[in-house]
Amino acid sequence: MFKALLLEKSDAGFSARVQKVDESRLPPGDVLVQVDCSTLNYKDGLAITNRAPVVRQWPMVAGIDGAGTVLESQHPGWKPGDRFVLNGWGVGEVHWGCLAEKARLKGDWLVKLPASFDSRQAMAIGTAGYTAMLCVLALERHGVKPGDGEVLVTGATGGVGSVATALLARMGYRVTGSTGKASEAAYLKDLGAVGVIDRAELSAPGKPLQKERWAAVVDAVGSHTLVNACAQTRYGGVVAACGLAQGSDLPGTVLPFILRSVTLAGVDSVMAPLPLRQQAWDRLAKDLEPKLLDQITQDIQLDDAISHAEALMAGKVRGRLVVHIR
Repeated sequence: MFKALLLEKSDAGFSARVQKVDESRLPPGDVLVQVDCSTLNYKDGLAITNRAPVVRQWPMVAGIDGAGTVLESQHPGWKPGDRFVLNGWGVGEVHWGCLAEKARLKGDWLVKLPASFDSRQAMAIGTAGYTAMLCVLALERHGVKPGDGEVLVTGATGGVGSVATALLARMGYRVTGSTGKASEAAYLKDLGAVGVIDRAELSAPGKPLQKERWAAVVDAVGSHTLVNACAQTRYGGVVAACGLAQGSDLPGTVLPFILRSVTLAGVDSVMAPLPLRQQAWDRLAKDLEPKLLDQITQDIQLDDAISHAEALMAGKVRGRLVVHIR
């Protein structure tokens, strides 16, 4: 038996409970792992609170992220004692996830945890931080350099935004954070932001082309915010889009793309190929200051995950939530 946050849905309704589960119920996989830490991402919050159809098979153990140690392995790339980090691959959606003491996974999904990180630090980064690094890599692939001008980070006090702000600032970029929490300006500046703007400047419908301001953008919000960010991006700039906190719609025009040569680069973290994942984690080990993780992280226990998922959905959480399983 092991403890897990189990999501169930039936004719009687939806339930989310931390309970004991028999190990024989674990799904197929060639690696059995002990999960030391997991985390609560926006998608986890949606699943645990049943706010959106994230879960596609029932019952489901929540948790799209995990870090810990391999217990048993039939996979040639993994052996007992190896340290791993997992992000995405449909875990917590179609395959039992890592808000649990144990998980059975596919070895092809796992990434070698860089030696500079422990399990807690890996989950302080989590899918949000790994996605932020994928966004930075996308900007770099499109030629954005630290001296090119201001970089906008939307949803800057969230998980993706916090890590993106810290990463970009440490790499020498001039970062402006957009947030609806005016009281968090000092928090963002501690992470390295040189400026903070109210999200209201971006969240309402705007003109198709606006004053050129940003050399690049990391957007985790979508909808009007993403459209306005594109409309304010300078000629030849790049917008990395990775989220939909405001909405999945794109109510804009093609004008920024065909008149200013703006690139809209989509960033997916769920099915990203393993070499890109390993590159992202290796770069996080190089470019992210570990002590900054303490500034953006709150530690909770598995038994508290449901209440904190509710707080996350209510916009009452900043930065990252690390869930200690043991």
